[in-house]
Amino acid sequence: MFTGIIESVGKVKSMQPTGGDIRLTIESDGLDFSDVKLGDSIASNGICLTVVEFGSNYYSVDVSRETIARTALAELKPGHIVNLEKAMLPTTRFGGHIVAGHVDGVGMVRKLQKDARSLYIEIEIPHELAHYTATKGSITLDGISLTTNLVRDNIVSLNIIPHTAQVTNIAQHWLVGGKVNVEVDIVARYLERLLNKSQADTADASSPQSTITEAFLAENGFMK
Repeated sequence: MFTGIIESVGKVKSMQPTGGDIRLTIESDGLDFSDVKLGDSIASNGICLTVVEFGSNYYSVDVSRETIARTALAELKPGHIVNLEKAMLPTTRFGGHIVAGHVDGVGMVRKLQKDARSLYIEIEIPHELAHYTATKGSITLDGISLTTNLVRDNIVSLNIIPHTAQVTNIAQHWLVGGKVNVEVDIVARYLERLLNKSQADTADASSPQSTITEAFLAENGFMK
């Protein structure tokens, strides 16, 4: 589990095809490797990947064809900057939101322009993910926990403050037409599952009845 608060950025050193998969090696002089162990999880541009080799300033992971197909990882090339976050500890300050590191889909940057000292950005996300997002809600893009300004259909708008742009890959690699990894708020997914279960139980008179309804979720700010 992660928080979406980027600890450091790294640089893609190599992407080596290995038996149909990819061995990805990332270098970082800013990430603390003192407590990294084999088998640890490091979110790399929001993708939870398992460390199979590491040194004082690098780590390597094996990336499956499933991950390659469902993320923007195939867009990476040696020299590209990626956002890094080690798995959270029980003592970690929870500054972002619950991030699983399981990418739900790939979005595209549709607009990027200066807005005072911030960057105003619009991201087109897959239509099937749009109902998991909400205005002033949380979304993870390339591993970064961000708050939406507005959600219109499947377009998510955000303002990125200068600090966030500088300590992530946004300033270097986000361009109009570029792709980003998208993970929606996991709480929204569980609420949908709970609501669907409630509706199924309503149809089955013998099942215990849940008090969770669409009206209850809307009244408490979970739905629009």
